[in-house]
Amino acid sequence: MQIAKHTLVNDFPDHQHTIRHLKMNDNHFAKLFDEYHELESEVHHIEKNDEPVADEYLDSLKKRRVHLKDQLFNLVLKTEKSL
Repeated sequence: MQIAKHTLVNDFPDHQHTIRHLKMNDNHFAKLFDEYHELESEVHHIEKNDEPVADEYLDSLKKRRVHLKDQLFNLVLKTEKSL
């Protein structure tokens, strides 16, 4: 079974230029971006390798990932509205 990577650029390809701009020019966005991708890598690794972890732990990682993605996407939209 192929496990999809949930990178921001993969999930929001129409916003890749804004994502790249914010990552390079906004420290808060860059920090959230890095945290998101660390979580994404951990979730992907667990799922891909079928690692034995508690369901609650994996669910908490996924919830945190979704929360970060929402924050990041809201920053992207806010930036695009101001342009």
